[in-house]
Amino acid sequence: MNFINKLERKFGRFAVHNLMIYLIAMQALGFFLLNSNPAFYVNWLSLDISAILHGQIWRLVTFLIFPSNTSIVWFLISSFCFFSIGRLLEQMWGTFRLNLYLIVGIIGIIIGTCLIIPFYGSYLASIAAAGSSTQLYLSMLLAIAATIPDAQFFLNFIIPVKAKWLGIFYGVLLVYDCIKGTWPSRIMLVMTLLNFILFFFLYRKPVQQAKQVKRKVVYQHEVKHSASGPRHRCAVCGRTELDDPTLEFRYCSKCEGNYEYCQEHLYTHKHVTKGDGQA
Repeated sequence: MNFINKLERKFGRFAVHNLMIYLIAMQALGFFLLNSNPAFYVNWLSLDISAILHGQIWRLVTFLIFPSNTSIVWFLISSFCFFSIGRLLEQMWGTFRLNLYLIVGIIGIIIGTCLIIPFYGSYLASIAAAGSSTQLYLSMLLAIAATIPDAQFFLNFIIPVKAKWLGIFYGVLLVYDCIKGTWPSRIMLVMTLLNFILFFFLYRKPVQQAKQVKRKVVYQHEVKHSASGPRHRCAVCGRTELDDPTLEFRYCSKCEGNYEYCQEHLYTHKHVTKGDGQA
């Protein structure tokens, strides 16, 4: 039994279902606060390590309310995308693993903030942590790209793009930021990706492999496709409930076999017996 499975067996009952809904709700509150009273976030909610050491421990969580975008349109779009990605990961991994992935990401941001305090000071480090909170959600995009690279997203709800290309694009941006940035920014960047690094390099086995997930997605698609087909078909005229929702179908007790007829042909069809090919 691997390490993550042991954790899930012991603490799985405490996992929060639909965690992304709560996180996005927090960001919605943060969007309102940032547009109405920006100073309130900085003074009371940001990841200020100095304030935390003086008892304001709620900051370990409340810094996450910093919104992904200050434009209402882009905030709604990004929130929808993050929710969709989070829901997909929860379906693939299970609630506990998604919770753990996000918690490790939060811990990474907190550790990174502590590490850059000697360079920036507590106040500027807390500002950097606010910006890094968005990286927590973008790390889920990397998880999708690594797990099911052929999953398709629609940029601006129009342009279809596979997850692997989005992951590669985001990865290139991260490498560029790492090369051009300062050492404190590099430290913060690496720590914000702590969850992705741990899950996909140290503990890759507990996460469903790409082929397994692909088979699951294909199976669900086939089930959905088959479920959307007709459930009833007349053995005489071939009509289904999709052709006319008002049609009623019945099986004939005198026919040998599972032959179904619409009300028009239920009493007028030729009964099927052994040796007959059709009604």
